[in-house]
Amino acid sequence: MSDSASAAPEVAGRASAVQRRRTELLALVRREGRLDVGPTAARLGVTQETLRRDLLAMERSGLVRRTYGAAFPVESGRLEAKYEVRKSRNVEEKRRIADAAAALVGPAQTVYIDDGYLPSLVAQRLTSERPVTVVTSSLPTAMAVAERPGVEVLLVGGRVRGSAFSTVEHGRDSLLERLRIDVAFMSAGGISPERGLTTTDPAVAAVKTAAMAASARRIFIGTHAKFGMTAFVRFADVHEFEALVTGTEVPAHRTARYARLGPRVIRA
Repeated sequence: MSDSASAAPEVAGRASAVQRRRTELLALVRREGRLDVGPTAARLGVTQETLRRDLLAMERSGLVRRTYGAAFPVESGRLEAKYEVRKSRNVEEKRRIADAAAALVGPAQTVYIDDGYLPSLVAQRLTSERPVTVVTSSLPTAMAVAERPGVEVLLVGGRVRGSAFSTVEHGRDSLLERLRIDVAFMSAGGISPERGLTTTDPAVAAVKTAAMAASARRIFIGTHAKFGMTAFVRFADVHEFEALVTGTEVPAHRTARYARLGPRVIRA
């Protein structure tokens, strides 16, 4: 048997191992929302250089996006994870963020709650010390707080998005255009100092833009997986927010870049 013939199975075996590892990486990043190079390399028993090569190849195939020593799923571009999937990601971090965000409501009597699982957690933490009106395009949020004493819910009507259980395309006479809201808790597909806040769908961006315009105060809430990411449609700039609330998983040196643009950054 020639040297080239004997080497063929070995080459095929290495290629198979690489493919299995990249398949595992894709499953991990989709489940966890973010992979950090150092911990992930140790977890898989490979060098950081090997992992970087894997992630570079996956990025070129459109499977992940890389930034600052980490990788994120491609939903940061055009694709979007379903609501039930988002409920299972970074749960403990989201609870901490929701606690910190709810403490910022202050004397507000009208509150806009954006679509998504994390915003719904903020809504659930609103106290009943005084009457409050919750305006939302999120069906789960509306259902979660509608029966609470002292809470009135205004659900913005329109076409229901099955992936997020939220409404869009509210028509020319949108309720949001006629309201003046005290504080809005906004989510996003991604946030970066250069490109601002972005989301995956133009219809969703239109709702977020209207909510921003209607609100006197705006507070961004998002996990570490959102920072440094850019999705398809821009709807706001970082300086338009009073505060950005995230988890301690975002390093302080990274959040400092956002704080320099104006908002207070809270790492819960």
